[in-house]
Amino acid sequence: MRSPTRLRSAVVAALLGLLAAFAGPGGGAAQAAAEDPATTVGDVTGFQADGPVYHLTAGKAEARVSFVSGETFRLELAPDGKFTDPAGGDLVLPQGTPPKTNWADKGDRYELRTAEVTLRAYKSPLRFALYRADGSQVWAESKGLSWTKDATTQSLARGGSEQFYGAGMQNGRGNTSHRGNKVEVSVDYNWDDGGHPNSVPFYLSSAGYGVFRNTYAPNTYDFAEPVTATAKEQRFDAYYFAGSGSDSAKDVIGQYTKLTGKPFMPPVYGMEIGDADCYLHNANRGERHTLDSLKVADDYVKNDMPLGWMLVNDGYGCGYENLAETGKGLNDRKAEMGLWTEDGIDKIAEQVKAGQRVAKLDVAWVGDGYKKALDGCKDAYKGIEDNSDARGFTWAPESWSGAQRCGVQWSGDQSGSWEYIRWQIPTYAGATMSGLAYTTGDVDGIFGGSPKTYARDLQWKSFLPVTMTMDGWAASDKQPFRYGEPYTSINRKYLKLHESLLPYLYSYAHEATKTGVGAVRPLALEYPDDPKAATDAAKYEFLTGEDFLVAPVYKDTTTRDGIYLPQGTWTDYWTGRTYQGPTTIDGYSAPLDTLPLFVKGGASVPMWPGIRSYRDRTADSPLAWDVYPQGKSSFQLYEDDGVTRRHRDGKYATQRADVSAPRSGAGDVRIQVGPSKGEFAGKQSERPYAFTVHTGDEPSRVRLDRGTLPRLTSKDAYEKAATGWFYDRDDRGGVVRVKTPTLRTDKGFELALDDTSAVGGARPGAAAAVGAPAGQELGAGTEGKVAVDVTAGNRGATGVEVAVDVPEGWTAKAAKVDRIAAGQTRRVELAVTPAKGADPGERSLTARARYRSAGQERTATGRLAVGVMPPAPTADTWASDLVWLTATNGYGPAEHDRSNGESAAGDGHPLTLAGKTYEKGIGTHADSTVEVYTGGRCSKFTADAGIDDEINGYGEVAFSVEADGKVLWTSPKVTGASATVPVDVDVSGARHVRLKVTDTNASKSGDHGDWAAAKFTCS
Repeated sequence: MRSPTRLRSAVVAALLGLLAAFAGPGGGAAQAAAEDPATTVGDVTGFQADGPVYHLTAGKAEARVSFVSGETFRLELAPDGKFTDPAGGDLVLPQGTPPKTNWADKGDRYELRTAEVTLRAYKSPLRFALYRADGSQVWAESKGLSWTKDATTQSLARGGSEQFYGAGMQNGRGNTSHRGNKVEVSVDYNWDDGGHPNSVPFYLSSAGYGVFRNTYAPNTYDFAEPVTATAKEQRFDAYYFAGSGSDSAKDVIGQYTKLTGKPFMPPVYGMEIGDADCYLHNANRGERHTLDSLKVADDYVKNDMPLGWMLVNDGYGCGYENLAETGKGLNDRKAEMGLWTEDGIDKIAEQVKAGQRVAKLDVAWVGDGYKKALDGCKDAYKGIEDNSDARGFTWAPESWSGAQRCGVQWSGDQSGSWEYIRWQIPTYAGATMSGLAYTTGDVDGIFGGSPKTYARDLQWKSFLPVTMTMDGWAASDKQPFRYGEPYTSINRKYLKLHESLLPYLYSYAHEATKTGVGAVRPLALEYPDDPKAATDAAKYEFLTGEDFLVAPVYKDTTTRDGIYLPQGTWTDYWTGRTYQGPTTIDGYSAPLDTLPLFVKGGASVPMWPGIRSYRDRTADSPLAWDVYPQGKSSFQLYEDDGVTRRHRDGKYATQRADVSAPRSGAGDVRIQVGPSKGEFAGKQSERPYAFTVHTGDEPSRVRLDRGTLPRLTSKDAYEKAATGWFYDRDDRGGVVRVKTPTLRTDKGFELALDDTSAVGGARPGAAAAVGAPAGQELGAGTEGKVAVDVTAGNRGATGVEVAVDVPEGWTAKAAKVDRIAAGQTRRVELAVTPAKGADPGERSLTARARYRSAGQERTATGRLAVGVMPPAPTADTWASDLVWLTATNGYGPAEHDRSNGESAAGDGHPLTLAGKTYEKGIGTHADSTVEVYTGGRCSKFTADAGIDDEINGYGEVAFSVEADGKVLWTSPKVTGASATVPVDVDVSGARHVRLKVTDTNASKSGDHGDWAAAKFTCS
């Protein structure tokens, strides 16, 4: 059997052979250094100054120091005295006039100085240390530079609390400190946790410096004591950056990207979701044609889902036809055409002229990565720009320093799962610390996955600037509309939220071209003095810009623990509940449609409301501002035509919003929106504005410049009115909604909200909070109880009315509580009846508590999940005949009464173990989980477990049975040659049982695990 998994794995295996030939046995640069005794540089025997370049000899060895700027310099060492530069001008860009320098002989050392830094070169032996102009030490070598026949190493003393970041895209890590860890920087084609295919030979330190090794050679960084940085070449060539101020890490990233190139400015369609598949001769989907891609684009339109671009030939051996017609058809559907460049870019000129605007590169022709990968990125980017007026836009799975200036780095081909979501979270924010502004992974991978993992993965990737969904490799296509309800609605919600946030994300994209810092950030970058930001406390969350904190759900659960909020006021995006950081939230209620998402106090977020595509914007479309007023804050909006390169010639505009509000509590809020400065084709000369201002208290009036806007008394009246304002107490703790008339963009204006408050309300802490216990279940068509917890704030709540919003066809009864004392929690049980025909599975509900507190009528809301369960079995039942609440599988679907087979449902064979055929059972492919509802009615689960005979003796897995979250039984390791394993497990009292098959050798090839004759004994 040749599944796509195995085919693509075979290609990668071949490429790994190329890498092994390049890197040598063992792969790591540090191992190479250990195989040969190291020589350490000796005493200085000569010194020569030549302007900003200084030479120091130590016997045959020679060191050279070249200052690039006041805070950046290059240090080279040639053990044989002969300098080489294999990278040439590939990685480092021309830097202009060097700074003025001077030097002094201090007896035991030479001091090489700019106005900002002093590099000390100690004489006996030659050893370097860097100091700032104020005399504070930046770094110091613990011993001199050393080398072996094929590696060079620098050793630096490690500070007592010094933290380290960078090394490019390090799968599964990077947004927290590398301290105490060894990090490899090389192309390894490991696209899963622990891999580093888009690594970068650059790291930065919390001590305020960064180091870039100017090389294509593999590197190993060991952040122990001392810190050792080894490159697999007998030459030392590094650039050093000394950061300054409280944002020293950002300053270092800025210096590094000034040297190697700032991130490119993507076209706006590149920041909309992309879709990839092979449409011509796709063996996995039957005979199709390139023009069939237009049918998929039509489905995005029909489902009201954004789509920015499509790769129409993404599959090995997949060609294309009717290219110009396909490109025009996609353009008519408000999308651009992209091509996967499996075999090079020699045809890119004619392809771009036919409409190609996106180029995805492949490992099959960038070889071992490094220079080939960087050249491919640059050449594809240039090919788009040389043959159109569009901006270059490329995607690459393997890259090196400099690739940030020409493309998106994505983490390669993976299988969707909860584990996939987990390790991806720290990966992309960590890559930002190396100047990679656009990093991402396929939504739910290209193999495996499930409707639930797809929805969870898409949620948080909607807060990355770029992302893509890949079809054609899993058992069924992975477009966001393929899974039915509730998944389609959830996926649409987050795609359109991303679309509405494009002005915010696009402004950060422009900022990255100036600073080198991407939008997706680890907490340590914005909160460098917070000791938890460098630790695992912040590993599974990140910031999008300075204002959004994203804490994805990466387990099959409806609660999220361990959400760390740093200093400041943070507002729950969905409920309006405020938190004061630093604090850690456990038990956050996160039904399937709810991404834990928090907004920082002081945020002003520009938005495009209600659009499916950026092309939906018209000359009279409104610009919205979502404002969380606290103290003085501002945001600068960046706009250009979104597509062409004219912004490089100054054709763009900026508009700044300044907000003044109390730091806390009651007071006036002033929003000053300045004039839009600059011009570009298509710029709005006038537009209306819409504001949502999160105050928690109703203002006495709202004024626009010198005029008073009309107060509207209902949400319906507000939606119908052209201008005016409305205080919506039921919206996220209390939001002031404002519409302005159409205003000229070359003129500024002021919006004044009188007698209101900062975010959190006039009396901070007075608001109540709504929560709910996890694990609540209901039966279809049967009245049950849903528990809601209402916690009063620091003021008592009176006249509390609690209700839940339920899906159509359901009924729910409200309940009342006279009073809840300050700080106390009252559990309220509500009668809820699901629709009679409600499908089993999780449902998301919104609970509301309307009450009076601190002199105001208020509303608190909370999200909660309830499970709709099928009837519990009342007699002995085959597991394959029960309703499966969840069924995730490593490849293709889990099968009822058949083996796993290949990718399609029902394509397996009769279940066969050790020559015995079974009529009933479950056929899976590791990693797999099948969950059933037993409702406490069953006492025993029995089965024969093993790897199906269709695999012919290979594969390696373990089987396990879980009940209500507890592991009841685990098999020994089972191979394709093992005897059948009998399963007999007591499941008495269990309500939920999970049958799991787990890969045990990291191969997953042939892991076709069968639960043959799987049966529950029930009564």
